[in-house]
Amino acid sequence: MGSERERELRRRRKRKKKLELMRKRVEKASASEKEVLAGKIRQMTPGAEVVLESLGLK
Repeated sequence: MGSERERELRRRRKRKKKLELMRKRVEKASASEKEVLAGKIRQMTPGAEVVLESLGLK
């Protein structure tokens, strides 16, 4: 199972990997798809507004 710190690091690594995949999808996405991806990013990470700003989303 691991310590709390190990679980925290695992979650951070997985989040980073998912954000990279989302970045690639945002580049090719239409406007409606970008809305859906922005919602998913907001649910995924606490610093979502900073991430969305860097991706050029609302």
